[in-house]
Amino acid sequence: MFRSLLLASCCAFAVSAPAFAQTSQDTTELEEVIVTGSQVTLTAPYAGGQVARGSRVGLFGSLGVMDTPFATTSYTEELSRNQQTRSVGDVLQNDPAVRVSKGFGNFQELYVIRGFPVYSDDMTYNGLYGILPRQFVASEFLERVEVFHGATAFLNGAAPGGSGVGGAFNLTPKRAGNEPLTRVTAGIESGGEIYLAGDVARRFGVDQEYGARLNLVRRDGESTVDGEDRQLTAIGLGLDRRGERARFSADVGYQDHHIDAPRPTVTPSGAVPAAPSADVNYAQPWTYTDEQQVFGAARGEFDVTDSVTAWAAFGGRQGKEANVLANPNVDAGGNLTAYRFDNTREDTVWSGDVGLRADLTTGSVGHRIVASASQVQSKSKNAYAFSSFAGFPAGTLSNPVAATQPAANFFIGGDLDSPLVTERVDNSSLAIADMLSFLDGRLLVTAGVRYQNIKTRTYDYNTGALGSSYDGDAVTPAFAVVFKPIDRVSLYANYAEALIPGKIAPAVVNGLNVTNAGEVLDPFVGEQFEVGAKYDAGTFGGSISLFRTTLQSELFTQTSATAGTYSSGGEQENSGVELSVYGEPIAGLRLLGGMSWLDAEIASSGRTPIGVPDFQANANIEWDVPQVAGLTLEGRAVYTGEQETNATTSVPLDAWTRFDAGVRYAFEAGGHPLTARARVENIADEDQWVAVGGYPGANYLTLGAPRTLRVSISADF
Repeated sequence: MFRSLLLASCCAFAVSAPAFAQTSQDTTELEEVIVTGSQVTLTAPYAGGQVARGSRVGLFGSLGVMDTPFATTSYTEELSRNQQTRSVGDVLQNDPAVRVSKGFGNFQELYVIRGFPVYSDDMTYNGLYGILPRQFVASEFLERVEVFHGATAFLNGAAPGGSGVGGAFNLTPKRAGNEPLTRVTAGIESGGEIYLAGDVARRFGVDQEYGARLNLVRRDGESTVDGEDRQLTAIGLGLDRRGERARFSADVGYQDHHIDAPRPTVTPSGAVPAAPSADVNYAQPWTYTDEQQVFGAARGEFDVTDSVTAWAAFGGRQGKEANVLANPNVDAGGNLTAYRFDNTREDTVWSGDVGLRADLTTGSVGHRIVASASQVQSKSKNAYAFSSFAGFPAGTLSNPVAATQPAANFFIGGDLDSPLVTERVDNSSLAIADMLSFLDGRLLVTAGVRYQNIKTRTYDYNTGALGSSYDGDAVTPAFAVVFKPIDRVSLYANYAEALIPGKIAPAVVNGLNVTNAGEVLDPFVGEQFEVGAKYDAGTFGGSISLFRTTLQSELFTQTSATAGTYSSGGEQENSGVELSVYGEPIAGLRLLGGMSWLDAEIASSGRTPIGVPDFQANANIEWDVPQVAGLTLEGRAVYTGEQETNATTSVPLDAWTRFDAGVRYAFEAGGHPLTARARVENIADEDQWVAVGGYPGANYLTLGAPRTLRVSISADF
């Protein structure tokens, strides 16, 4: 199936030249041409190269920061490479409004923005939902990690996995630049993990209009957590065509990620225990997590006339996951008990998007009218098996004990070797919007609406019989204003809504049976009000935003010693202020960071939601040492305030701070550019819990990584 997708993409890439002939032009100009609203072309990097001048804004395509009536940040491949990141989560550690947690009962990276979770499979890939690998996405695939702050149901449609209230993330694959690239990187992590990567890019054609970029990645070895062994293989191929009237891209990726004895999260009962040493591993040695994903996407746009552009995109993913886990419970004294949890999952996802953009003028008013239709279809096969929930003793946090592997025969759903289809989701939508321009572009007013139809069906794990289903629709409007009183300042305001497909009640929550497992809840609708200001001095910039977001929440209510029900709960309201800075105010000095204040409350109880810090801050500074050409020093501080760990009583998690530092040296040897990099994360080797939960009603704790040194050298040929 994916061979067919790759072949089709390559064929479309090959035949587009004769179909859309263009006049010759300088290749540098091609690289720098920015088509506002383009569905394919990227905005240019900002001064300092760490962020971009704009990002994808849903159906509007690429927009500059100052024209976007929302808070956005786009992190570049250059920043990711210099920080030696491993995953999307590592890149997002730079964002003051985002914190990284883990999924519920698995090792899925999970991102919390504005106090609401975004699941890894709810990120978009070049604008398409559902086709990125679950659990983990290697950063070597990516040209940009684009962060959108706020509700996106109008711009992108409802996220199929049921998250994305506080924001969204779009991952843009790498593209070939103007100059040929052949880069080999080798590195090692302090635990012993070996890293090897290749990055090759070329452009072809009379006017260099065709490009191809291939990335190969291999990681293998023990991490800095005792006994945790990781292997990663990733392959990404990106093709593109850039022209005056036709632009096209196609990407295919493969990722195989395996971890033996992955350190799990722990669920506290009552008080939060003291954090153990950051390198201790309380995973059972027989546990593992494994996922293999094949994914791809193609996107093209064509200028029908000088003022009308049509686009289409299509993508898909096939994935397999298998886990044997034993996530422990812990008491205030640090004593551990655990039970075994096995699960398998197979996903098939197809995603598509078509649209039309027209620019026209009525009198003195400019219009950008955009119409779009999209659809995401997914089919999931699942099976699970638990050992007795009575559990087994597993030592303490500081002195864990390896237990004999118990049989997973206490609570079983489906066949682990041949799981049945347990869920089908079909989300489709139609959207139309008008971006009106007044006062020679100084005032932009946007109004739009999206009609969405959501179909969810669940099936019995053991028989495949239809269980619960939901088939409904919703209309999500949006309204936004941008006003530029002077060239360097942009003021904005917006109203937008979030739409979350109905959650499916899980089989187990915190070791308790869910009596209505498999039931599909009605979709949740949230509202967002936001105002903000942006400043761009050319070499440095910043923004401030004030927002209020409301959303109906989920609730797990314990009804007996062994069971409970999963239902809709009270409304959650998150209000806050975000401040960001970026750029290169002085040649050789780069700044990136900001602060985020949050006031979150569950209306029905008046309590603070689990896992929502009241304050977060990031500060990243890079300095090119003037006395030594090619030498750069870098430092980063990450602070996260207190987080609640209990839905009914005040049991806060302490605030934590992490300091990182790095150095790199660019030089030439044998006529080839080389860059040596060394970076230490958690310099002080602090032992600290860094995240709480990420799944409604769950309060599991994530222990921060120990001091980690990464060293690498890159050579360009």
